[in-house]
Formats: sequence, C-alpha cells, structure tokens
Amino acid sequence: MTKEAFSQLVVRYERLVYTICFQLVRDPEAAEDLTQDAFLSAYLHRDAMPAGYERQWLGRIAANKAKDYLQSAWNRRTVLPGDEGIPPGLAPPAEAEALSQSGAAEIADLILGLKEPYQSVCRLCLLEERSPEEAALALGRPVKTIHTQLARGKKLLREQLERRDYHGTLSG
Repeated sequence: MTKEAFSQLVVRYERLVYTICFQLVRDPEAAEDLTQDAFLSAYLHRDAMPAGYERQWLGRIAANKAKDYLQSAWNRRTVLPGDEGIPPGLAPPAEAEALSQSGAAEIADLILGLKEPYQSVCRLCLLEERSPEEAALALGRPVKTIHTQLARGKKLLREQLERRDYHGTLSG
C-alpha cells in the first residue's frame, strides 16, 4: 500500500477510529492520542491489512489500543508505595472503575464482531450514538430497516452476553 493510499484511508476512517476510542475511554484528548497510535500501528503493519476489510481491521486496532490504555497503570492511576494518591473516598474504588471500563470494551468488541448488517447498524447507533435516522442516511437503508436490524443486533448482543455470563458462572 502506498503512502497516498494510506493517507486516503486515514481521511476516510479517522472519525470512526476516533469514535471507537472515545466511546471506550471517554476522554477526548486520550481518544485523539489513541487515534494517532492506532493509525501509526496500522501504517507499520499495513501489509497485514486484509483487502476489503480495512474498516473492520482499523476498528479492531482502535478497540485494542483503547483497551490497552484502559488497562494501563497510568490510566488506573495505581498508587505505588511512597506516591501521593487521591484521598480515600474521593475516587471510585479501582475495582469498580476497572469493571465498568472493561465491560464497555467487551461490549464494543462484541459489536465489532457482529456480522453484517447488524455490525454497521449497531456500531453507528450504539458506539457512535447516532440516531436510527442518521444511520439510515449513512448506510442508504430505510429507517424501518435500521430499526429492525438494530433490534436484532441488540438481541444478538444480549444473547452473547447471557451466554458469556452463564459460562462464566459455570467455570467461576
């Protein structure tokens, strides 16, 4: 892939990659940094990009970069012995924060793993928080179709989460 072709890819998908990062980290500055990291990683590994699956490939890189960020010690603000920390009671417990962040990352992964047409509809409506009408315009589909695909996509996600929770309780 040439530099010009990759530049076009960046222009085409920069909003998607930023949105995925922002949805997971909920911090605009961190999402911008993660977007740059994702595209740098994509550029360095551009030979591994599957033809025709650029959007999904970039989405996966963005989600992985965001998950790595959420799991980093800097983001958790781990207090090491001798370091000054936030006074107790002013910050949410680290465990609760980590669980909520990992849950959002897992749901984003599930959405990005859905088959079409549900993946694109759920990504637009659930990750990018677009209305069904906006998604219909973006995808060139009737609004009623978007509502149906969104409902079916949510059902698939719910079933996957229930299966995961069921299997998780069996093994745990």
